[in-house]
Amino acid sequence: MSNLDDLPIRADLRGLSPYGAPQLDVPVRLNTNENSHPVPEPVVEAIGKALATELRELNRYPDRDAVALRADLAEYLGHGLTVEQVWAANGSNEIQQQLLQAFGGPGRSALGFVPAYSMHPLLALGTSTRWVPAARGVDFGLTAEEAVAQVREHQPDVVFLCSPNNPTGTALDPAVIAAVLDVAPGMVVVDEAYAEFARPGTVSALAVLPGHPRLVVTRTMSKAFGFAGGRLGYLAADPAVVRAVQLVRLPYHLSALTQAAARAAVAHRDALLGTVSAIMAQRDRIVATLRERGLRVADSDANFVLFEVGGDQTVVWNALLAQGVLVRDVGLPGWLRVTAGTAAETDAFLSAMETSQ
Repeated sequence: MSNLDDLPIRADLRGLSPYGAPQLDVPVRLNTNENSHPVPEPVVEAIGKALATELRELNRYPDRDAVALRADLAEYLGHGLTVEQVWAANGSNEIQQQLLQAFGGPGRSALGFVPAYSMHPLLALGTSTRWVPAARGVDFGLTAEEAVAQVREHQPDVVFLCSPNNPTGTALDPAVIAAVLDVAPGMVVVDEAYAEFARPGTVSALAVLPGHPRLVVTRTMSKAFGFAGGRLGYLAADPAVVRAVQLVRLPYHLSALTQAAARAAVAHRDALLGTVSAIMAQRDRIVATLRERGLRVADSDANFVLFEVGGDQTVVWNALLAQGVLVRDVGLPGWLRVTAGTAAETDAFLSAMETSQ
């Protein structure tokens, strides 16, 4: 069997490892920010019926542009959005890849404020877009002044802003988004994968879309909707942006089954999103408890918490794993990230933390 190095692979891909968190069979999995609550049975039945209808016509290609699904997503988002302003793909990762294919590429650059979502630089690499890692401030924060200075310095073709930010969990002040929009020479992509978990009063970038044709807001159904296995992400933007990504999308990129399942899920969003408040309660419980124990914890508007362990994070990660609790080592020295799951999972995590430091 040949080694990877024996193949004529691109030089900039040599020595790299695929993206992905450890997939281990442990009792408490809190490392990938999934929704720990199972899909409610009435929704399971609705999705099953929707899929059964499609099975009879799997010999035909699906709707290439997923118009009905996009209309459903536009109605869910509100803000006066129309089907022409929404695009859907296999997870927000594919959405962001398509954006880089359309607006990045050879000779162009993308900038993100790190630490942030670790797929962004990999998507840039895959599309031959030069990646510019910009810096965050104290306690992983980002002010308008800090953001503007770095955008002006690097003049990127694409700016990624995460709100709430992964792995830190904090949503952006709307003033930061507005300031970046004022100075960015190209596209500004606001990744709102965790928007449904934001604390009251948090303003979505969707409110800023009117009058900003270079702004894109990306969302996912993997988190709050508990639809991670369905792989459905989407964007909201000016209709011209949707037409641009249609130039690079693969033909029939969303299967008929994916579209049908996603439409059924959106139709039953009240049931699926019914777990959001419970997850937020567990998140806030984790934040409060760890702070009571003297640990530094980042403010979170997401379904996860970034916390400092006071030493080598790999030691604590392994100690938690030994007790059946899997959390995420995001590569920040001294810090770990834990997903807010069920009350029982929070109990297990907090109990394991007592003996892991």
